[in-house]
Amino acid sequence: MRKVIANSTPLIALNKIGKLDILRDLYEKIIIPYAVYEGVILESKLKESNDFIQESGFIKIINIKNKEAKRLFATSLHKGEVEVMILANEIEADLCIIDDLLARRYAKYHNLYITGTIGVLLKAKELGIVTKITPIMDELISSGIYIDIKLYNKILDISGEL
Repeated sequence: MRKVIANSTPLIALNKIGKLDILRDLYEKIIIPYAVYEGVILESKLKESNDFIQESGFIKIINIKNKEAKRLFATSLHKGEVEVMILANEIEADLCIIDDLLARRYAKYHNLYITGTIGVLLKAKELGIVTKITPIMDELISSGIYIDIKLYNKILDISGEL
């Protein structure tokens, strides 16, 4: 089984539109560091009515071992993003699901293999888990998730839905 670590935005975005199961169907299990759980559920300004992470049954929360490593990262990253990268190195993750551009740059610098929420949707379509990406992207946008129009059109082209 692949070791896949997710940051908060992909979890929040897919949960908002009731599509969290795409992650389960693609990867069977998702790993998150405790800081992501803390940010999404315990400190959330969204005031989630339930703990969708614990209730999912396929998202596993792990504490990072090297807490000192957090000091080596720039302060412009959120602690969840930092812990995703530390945990990815500690467990030799196969994939990190990160949407934030700056965090993605740091992850690439640390030689981590990354994708984002849109990449997850493309993979889900490729494997037949979803039939169309356009309605899912439209739902994400309607729920307040920003998708740049250039990216939106590029994804339509890549997915053959243009």
